[in-house]
Amino acid sequence: MWCKLRKKEVADTPEESVRQWFIEQLLAKGVPEGLMNCEVFLRLGSKPYRADILIFDRSGKPLAIVECKRRDVNISQAVVNQALRYHGALEVKFICLTNGNNTYIYRRQGSGFVPCDQMPSYEEMLCLQ
Repeated sequence: MWCKLRKKEVADTPEESVRQWFIEQLLAKGVPEGLMNCEVFLRLGSKPYRADILIFDRSGKPLAIVECKRRDVNISQAVVNQALRYHGALEVKFICLTNGNNTYIYRRQGSGFVPCDQMPSYEEMLCLQ
């Protein structure tokens, strides 16, 4: 399976299929390919983590984090907590959670997050900051 963001072949796993599908959704929403990264290494304290997809604003600051799960994995509170941990390190404006069947988008508002009815376009994400 070819990854547009990493510019290489990657293992065709169930989670990777969801990741590649969501990259296509983001591209359709106008997110520039050059402002997304895949499998981004994060260190929270002494623990290493990998964010599935990061979206950056035009200045290179993290704008959104996307956590992808296999289609047979429910988007549970544990998945939400995982994304919130990443937010703690990156202070993003948006959190996206998807398993390919269900996608949940949250926008930071004050000290918390509120759900979005749909995935905003890249320009809308920039304006909603």
